[in-house]
Amino acid sequence: MEPGSELGLGLVDRPSTLSLSVRDVRPEDAEPIVRILNPIVAARVFSVFDAPFTVEGERGFIARFPARGIFHVAVRQSDQAVVGFQTLEPFATYTRAFDHVGVLGTYVDLDLRRQGVAARLFQATFGAARLKGYEKIFTFVRADNEAALQTYLRQGFRVIGTAHRQARIDGRYVDEVLIERLLDPAPDGN
Repeated sequence: MEPGSELGLGLVDRPSTLSLSVRDVRPEDAEPIVRILNPIVAARVFSVFDAPFTVEGERGFIARFPARGIFHVAVRQSDQAVVGFQTLEPFATYTRAFDHVGVLGTYVDLDLRRQGVAARLFQATFGAARLKGYEKIFTFVRADNEAALQTYLRQGFRVIGTAHRQARIDGRYVDEVLIERLLDPAPDGN
């Protein structure tokens, strides 16, 4: 998975109807993550990813994930299956000026949309982000993925602009909506 990826939901998130837990990613999560990602890529409408992922590549991505990053998986309690995941990475590492900004990506199993998976991931990630000193979260959403944009807006994000012709997939240009959310300080004042 590439850093700074966009929401691959194509859904409107609802309060959780699944019994879920959210935890930090583990190397063995690479296979279920790829099982979630590749149908999203194949659909060609939820993400700007245009090539399938491999388990080996994802395992490497997990191993190299930044120490200040947050990589959560949502796990269905009934069978311990990974059903979604969310990453938050530092916006830029070439200067400390952006240390307070993270770039977010959210992905949910296409068969489990509208069941509150993303909402649980957002809750966990926002809390962890505050504790790691993030004050702002930034991401892109495909302009033609209205349901995903609405999911983010319900989580307190706001639209800050549109990047026109930002991606080209299968010879067709796709605009991306730039969104951000400011985080309240952590309970200890940080």
